[in-house]
Amino acid sequence: MIIKHPADIRYEDMTGYKNVKKQILIGPADGSEEIVMRYFSVEPGGATPYHQHDFPHLVKIEKGQGVAIDADRREHPLSAGQLVYLHDNEIHGFKNTGSIPFDFICIVPRRGEA
Repeated sequence: MIIKHPADIRYEDMTGYKNVKKQILIGPADGSEEIVMRYFSVEPGGATPYHQHDFPHLVKIEKGQGVAIDADRREHPLSAGQLVYLHDNEIHGFKNTGSIPFDFICIVPRRGEA
């Protein structure tokens, strides 16, 4: 059994991302061979790149206001408590539209955090 607190987990290098921080909450270093739980914090004015992957994402919005950007570049408002499922190869991005950090948990298969 692994028990951790996010305050004790270091932030990953996010070079190339605008005002985005990421922590790997549970992953390979903890012995998780199949899934990785990540925590993203997007500062006001920040965004993740508009991109796609060959694996699904499970996302839970934890704090703040933002949007999910879909393949047609439509923006879908998001707030704390909402859930997002992204299919394999679905083009997407997330953007903070509020005045406080926009935080979310993102769970991917291990190959998504190689």
